[in-house]
Amino acid sequence: MIAWKLQLVFQRTYQFNFCLPTMKELSAIVIGSGVGGLATAIRLAKKGIQVKVFEANAFPGGKVNSKQFGNYRFDMGPSVFTEPHLIDELISLSGSKEVTFQYHQLEESCRYFFADGQELTVIAGEDKVAETFSKALGEDKIVVTNFLKRQRKNYEAVYPVFIAVSLHRFKHWFNRHVPNALLRLTKYGLLSSMHKVNSKTFSNPKTSQIFDRLATYNGSSPYKTPGMLNIISHLELNLGPAMPNGGMVAISDTLYKLCLELGVNFRFNEKVTSILQTNNQVTGVQTAFGSYSSEIVVSNMDVHFTYEKLLSNFAAPSLNLKQEKSSSAIVFYWGVKKQFQQLGVHNIFFNENYKEEFKAIFETKEVYFDPTIYVHISSKVEQSDAPLSCENWFVMINSPINVGQNWDVEIQKVRTHILNKLSKVLGENIEALIEIEEINEPRKIESIYSGKQGSIYGNSSNSSFAAFYRHPNFSKKLKGLYFAGVTVHPGGGIPLALNSAKIVERCISEDF
Repeated sequence: MIAWKLQLVFQRTYQFNFCLPTMKELSAIVIGSGVGGLATAIRLAKKGIQVKVFEANAFPGGKVNSKQFGNYRFDMGPSVFTEPHLIDELISLSGSKEVTFQYHQLEESCRYFFADGQELTVIAGEDKVAETFSKALGEDKIVVTNFLKRQRKNYEAVYPVFIAVSLHRFKHWFNRHVPNALLRLTKYGLLSSMHKVNSKTFSNPKTSQIFDRLATYNGSSPYKTPGMLNIISHLELNLGPAMPNGGMVAISDTLYKLCLELGVNFRFNEKVTSILQTNNQVTGVQTAFGSYSSEIVVSNMDVHFTYEKLLSNFAAPSLNLKQEKSSSAIVFYWGVKKQFQQLGVHNIFFNENYKEEFKAIFETKEVYFDPTIYVHISSKVEQSDAPLSCENWFVMINSPINVGQNWDVEIQKVRTHILNKLSKVLGENIEALIEIEEINEPRKIESIYSGKQGSIYGNSSNSSFAAFYRHPNFSKKLKGLYFAGVTVHPGGGIPLALNSAKIVERCISEDF
């Protein structure tokens, strides 16, 4: 009996040590080179895994890319950058001595222009924000300070148990931070909407509107999304946004360089057409140029399209994918032949009826007749982005997803409205100053970046439990398949995409 047990132990040890591949014997394919895909490639390559990245476009970075129109340079996608330490972390992890990432914190969070003509510049930092809201909006300074402190503590409590780990693996919940996170359950505002929390906290509707707008950072409505999302104010107002030297594209450029240093192989202009599988285990991918075998496949593609286009014969998780989708956007890239002192890097022009705007976006699926306008001007700090005495305007409104609207008509209508509104507020004929114009809109977002119906972040967070319905970072039914990026856990935005890569790395380490 003893001899038999020893033999069984030996056999199990032999299988464990000699039959399972080591990390250096594994290969991984990453579909899509968005920020989440690039970060995943870095982390896997550092472990010794052989990584190939397939990108349908000719450039890396996904939405975080840059284009030159005439003498003007534009960041084509995200324009707000927080938590730059996550990029520093990847540089440190890679061990690179050559790649650097430089950025600086912006003094201003944003400049606001209200419907009644009031203008307000918000300087980042708890005390400065409280002082500004007290003087300009009549808020109780102590109330504002306490609110911002609560959001900081909420963020610090939630981060290690929700953002940096998987919600879908029980073992990830066993860490020393869980008790603190649970003790703060009543402080998150889980059962109230963002707007309800903000309107009850602040006396001035304008203050609520400033906090409410942060729901758009992951394509949601402040009237539906839970008060938990107020933690975004910690990053936006307490810490403030940063600006990478060279613009937002410096983020993807840096990650791409790290990938190349680590030996990651890129195949641009090669679109993956299907994920190959046998016996509920991935075996590689198929493209127009051939098939490629791999034990691991990580999709950085919109999770909806991953199932619809790459796994068409595989049962999709309907509960995850049938949630309400995030908003889309219409963006005008304008080269403007003047500099405006009234404007900063980030500018918001609010409308008078915020609630009706979100009703149009998510319920009637219409482009609101008087949308809130966001104007980003990187040339305020990156002077080479525009000619002398000129500015590069990234002008965006939140829009509904594509459900068959007449976008050509809608875009022209909203363009006329934006020009009229900005001209009135700034006291200039803006249209006469535009010498370069390009447009992005839901149809392009769907075709270029594979965002389902033009949605930017996959699912919205328009319910109390929406966060728990985001797709996991791994497949529960198909071994070797993982998911990174803004359409899966932990959610939308560059910092969360970078954290999704960290979660994928941990899951792969556990599984292999």
